[in-house]
Amino acid sequence: MISFTVMALVFGVVFLAELPDKTALAGLVLGTRYRASYVFAGVAAAFALHVALAVAAGSVLTLLPQQIVHALTGVLFLGGAAVLLMKKGEDEGEIRKPENQSFWKVSGAGFMLILVAEFGDLTQIMTANLAARYDDPLSVGLGAVLALWAVAGLGIVGGRALMKRVPLELVTKVAAVLMLGLGGWSLYEAVAG
Repeated sequence: MISFTVMALVFGVVFLAELPDKTALAGLVLGTRYRASYVFAGVAAAFALHVALAVAAGSVLTLLPQQIVHALTGVLFLGGAAVLLMKKGEDEGEIRKPENQSFWKVSGAGFMLILVAEFGDLTQIMTANLAARYDDPLSVGLGAVLALWAVAGLGIVGGRALMKRVPLELVTKVAAVLMLGLGGWSLYEAVAG
């Protein structure tokens, strides 16, 4: 059964953490060069693979005693918040132009870009933490993948307009505060439990 509360929480945390990330900028660049639907197909497939790996890793963590899981996820959330707060502007990286505009070339370029750029990324680690914390792989996985797809869609279709209205620094700070809250709560549960 899907918990919409867990799914919404995961969506919000992952969405805010991913919005200022380099992959949103890379999606924007690819979206301005190629057909948006082709780019999105490749990017969405790569994000789905990353979420599946993260949820599987998080599910393994649930085999540990609850206090250890809470302490571990608390420390990792606090570390993620620190990374967000200390992170400087990132380059979008060099994006190689596919030889033609075919679906497979364009979606393949989007898939490979995200597959490489996001492996071990903060949002993948956060997704594993959330899967361990809530022991609800389906709700966490759906929330995370929908958040990543939403950021990718925004980056591909409307990134420039959004960034003119919402400062990237504000989004980063809100994501960091949410992660601080989750980290603090997890550590409290580890000590109190």
